[in-house]
Order: sequence, then C-alpha cells, then structure tokens
Amino acid sequence: MTARSQSILPFLLIDAGNTFIKWALTEDGSTPFTQQGVFVQTPARGALPAEPNWSDLPAPGSVWISNVAGERSAQRIEMLIRTRWPDIPFHTICAQTHQCGVRNGYRDAQQLGSDRWANLIGARFAWPDEPVLIATLGTAMTLDLLDTTGHFAGGLITPGGRLMMQALGEHTALLPMLTPEDEDACATHARADAHACFATDTQSALCAGSRLAQAALIERVWHAAKQRLNASVRCVLSGGDAARIRPLLAMDTTYCEHLVLLGLARIAQGHASARLRADAAQ
Repeated sequence: MTARSQSILPFLLIDAGNTFIKWALTEDGSTPFTQQGVFVQTPARGALPAEPNWSDLPAPGSVWISNVAGERSAQRIEMLIRTRWPDIPFHTICAQTHQCGVRNGYRDAQQLGSDRWANLIGARFAWPDEPVLIATLGTAMTLDLLDTTGHFAGGLITPGGRLMMQALGEHTALLPMLTPEDEDACATHARADAHACFATDTQSALCAGSRLAQAALIERVWHAAKQRLNASVRCVLSGGDAARIRPLLAMDTTYCEHLVLLGLARIAQGHASARLRADAAQ
C-alpha cells in the first residue's frame, strides 16, 4: 500500500473495475455513504457519465483506491483526483497477509486482486464471525470463501456472463455477437427460458446458457463450502450482474451492492485509527 500522509475524515473511496468505476464518500468508515456515484472506464458506453461529478463534493481527507483495471486506469484516476484536489493524500490498496480481521490464504498474498481483498474485509465487517461465500458477478465472476475466524480459504475465477457470450460470438461461425442492447432486449425471454432450461431462440439460448452456467457454479461451490466448513454458509452476491443471476439460484442469498467500497472504508478507518494510536503514544 502506498500512502502520501496521514488519513483524516472524510474518506473518498474508489472501486475501479474493468467496466465501471464506483466511488463513495464516507464520514465514519461504514455505510450508508454520504455521497456516491459511478462512471465508466470506456467513455462511449451507454448513458452513464464518462467522468465523475465531484463539483459539490467536500474536500476529502484522503482517497482510498482499489484498481484492477491496469495502469491506464490508475493514471486516469490520479489525474481526476489531482485536478480536483492537488495535494490530497491517496492510497492504492493491495492484498496483505492479514488486515482488518482477515487472514489471506493465498500462497502469494499479493497475487490476490485488490477488489477481492476489499470484498473479504467488507464481508468480515458486515457479517462478523459468520462463514461467507462471496460471489462477485462482473466482467469476471469470482467466488471466495471466508470462514468464521476471518480466514480466506481460497476461491475461483471464471468469465462473467457477457464474456462467455462474447467468446461464443467471436469463436463460432454462426452464433451472433450480442451487444448489451441485444442482451437487454432478450432478457425477458432469457429469464423465462433459463428456468425451463430450454430456450426458444438463439439470443435467449446464449443469455440463458451463460447465466445458468454461472448460477450452477455458484450453487456447486456453495454446497462445497458447507461441506468443507461443516456449517451453514451465507452466500453474498455483489457486482453488476447479481440482479440477473440471483433469481436463478436455488438457495437464499444476500445482496450487497458496494462490498468493495465497504471494505475500502474499513481499511481506511483501520489506518486512521492506527495513526491516532501512534500519535497518542508519542
């Protein structure tokens, strides 16, 4: 983690994913956020803005960032921050061996994505002492298991539904390449056909097949998690496609829209508290 100076409230939190960049302002390191928004990595995508509207935002004490979209995204975010607040301290997180009550089970702790690490910390805060399977449904789908002690037991990564459909369109001669608009247009048919498992047009077959593949994997990993821990396990859904997949799952789930941002808030609060304790000890 890189830090420019001591963190003070409020915190500006930024979750830079491969498709969207979400942000929130928090006064106390927890939800509800005082302000929040979303903009896009690719400016020409849909109706969402290409830049954040921070014109009315009070100056934050520090900025906390999870970025899984690479160096270009990192440079863009820094430029946006520096243009608005030239001297603000900012921190780009990476996974640690232990932080905020979570122990990292990866062989190489820093190989774990910062978004997955923040998810785990957010889940530990939201459901303390409870085993949680986190299913994040975005450009990729990740499944991560956190036990009752805060130990991250490991997880899986697989293509998200849109990537599955894109791969079929790109690598087959006769299957169509669906756009987001096509996917929205066939969503009603896909939802109905997905429950029956037999789609009645090609577009719906692509949508329903991809979504059912995700749902089936979530269910299988959830059952495996219960067997491994010999306990009930809360399944928490997050990410942009969660609303599409949730109705297809044959078990109870919990939806958390901004789990990465919640984790960032806890990291920021923990850092600020540690600095206050250090200053008090001097």
